[in-house]
Amino acid sequence: MKLKPLGDRLIVKPVDEEETTASGLVLPDTAKEKPQKGKVVAVGDGAIGDDGNRRPLDVAEGDEVLYSKFGGTDINVEGEELLVLRESDILAKVA
Repeated sequence: MKLKPLGDRLIVKPVDEEETTASGLVLPDTAKEKPQKGKVVAVGDGAIGDDGNRRPLDVAEGDEVLYSKFGGTDINVEGEELLVLRESDILAKVA
């Protein structure tokens, strides 16, 4: 895959969450919530500030992140579900 996000955007591959509840019930696909955790697969060069300089992103390829539930745009590339997000949609890095 050869995608290069522009500016302060990044591409994330969502990570599927657990399919069973704590009590052992298996959840059907219709009951699952949209993932909010993923792995960064590509990052842009950063936003251009008011001074004309580029500000690098706080995340890098390979980072695991939490992102806002309804942020970003879903895309399908070569059969792979990906999400294009702005850096501001990222809530935290998973340590």
